[in-house]
Amino acid sequence: MVKALLVAAVSSGQGKTTVTAALARKLVKLGQRVRVFKCGPDFIDPMLLERASGAPVLSLDLWMVGHELCRRQLAQAAAEADVILIEGVMGLYDGTPSSADLAREFGVPVMAVIDAGAMAQTAGALVHGLRDYGPVEMAGVIANRVASEGHAKMVAASLRDIPLFATLPKQAKSLPERHLGLVLPDEVQDIDQLLDELADQLSFDQAAWDSLRPVQIEPAPTPLKEPLLAGITIAIARDPAFMFLYPANLETLRAMGATLKFFSPLANQAVPAEADAVYLPGGYPELHAEQLSQSTQWTASIRAVHADGMPIVAECGGMMALADTLADKSGAQWNMAGLLPGAVAMQPRLAGLGSQGLETPQGILRGHTFHYSKLATEVAPAAYTIKHPSAIQGEAVYRVGSLTASYFHAYFASNPAASAALFLRSET
Repeated sequence: MVKALLVAAVSSGQGKTTVTAALARKLVKLGQRVRVFKCGPDFIDPMLLERASGAPVLSLDLWMVGHELCRRQLAQAAAEADVILIEGVMGLYDGTPSSADLAREFGVPVMAVIDAGAMAQTAGALVHGLRDYGPVEMAGVIANRVASEGHAKMVAASLRDIPLFATLPKQAKSLPERHLGLVLPDEVQDIDQLLDELADQLSFDQAAWDSLRPVQIEPAPTPLKEPLLAGITIAIARDPAFMFLYPANLETLRAMGATLKFFSPLANQAVPAEADAVYLPGGYPELHAEQLSQSTQWTASIRAVHADGMPIVAECGGMMALADTLADKSGAQWNMAGLLPGAVAMQPRLAGLGSQGLETPQGILRGHTFHYSKLATEVAPAAYTIKHPSAIQGEAVYRVGSLTASYFHAYFASNPAASAALFLRSET
């Protein structure tokens, strides 16, 4: 049994991530063992929540991650922690499946975050609607951007039978953002001080906290993964240009027997000599395009292993770094590794977003896409992903020799066999 809450809101932009981080840090400072999860596909918010809680943040999604793995992850956290916090995605009922679906599936009560900055008594109508529409079990409310004690009392009175769990005042300094979301924690000089300040400013009702009912998460069996990658060493790019990696992807590769070796293209490091395959995850190559263009040792090494037929898997930012050129947000154009003929250019608007699946001989490999750039290429796609839940055509998947490249971010645990096949040399 563990105290567990799904932190949700009526929409994006209400302050879910800030509130979840503040609550996690506050509970840690009070001596609680806290585990935080993030609903839906996301790389950036989990980094901040990990910094706030001091523990790895994994993904929960009934479609991409799957019911059984979600249950296993929650059960393991329940065995190790005093509190589980789950940050929802978008609005409480948005998406198929939604954060509300996840809460109901595992019996986790919902903590509603509302931006009270421009409302008072209407907060009650909003929260009652959130509770009753599903319905969901509503544990309470955290009111964000509260102006004063009097303001908080008006909000609390409007909630009627739903407790005002906590309030957070308007912030003089907010967490910085860029086009894909929050700025990475390591880029914010005073991030820990900022998190501590948020925790100190989060005023919560201890009696309401003590009254939260514990949640029972039934454990699920752990399936044995075949050693499909036994004896294979996978070189994985990991640095400020390539850091969008699901922890579950690394765990899945290791569970199949792979040895993982990390290296930094941004630091002009060559593909490790012992590598049998290369994995270039997403990230922010557009922010480091000039430096990547000057990383001649990295460029020569990736070209050499490609010419030798070594499997290379490049996702989103990884693919961008393998095009001929990359134009950053200012329009400056930089030479990239040139394994995938074509030009990448940043766009002012979102170019791709949402859950998608890739049909493979081993079944559907699930994942998502989220990018602001576009690739112009004459290379014909070898396949396309399928958008979920609409089932219409999604991202192109390109194959050039031993390279598999796409804007699609695969969640390897959704289909280990299909994931392993990406890193094995073709027998033909």
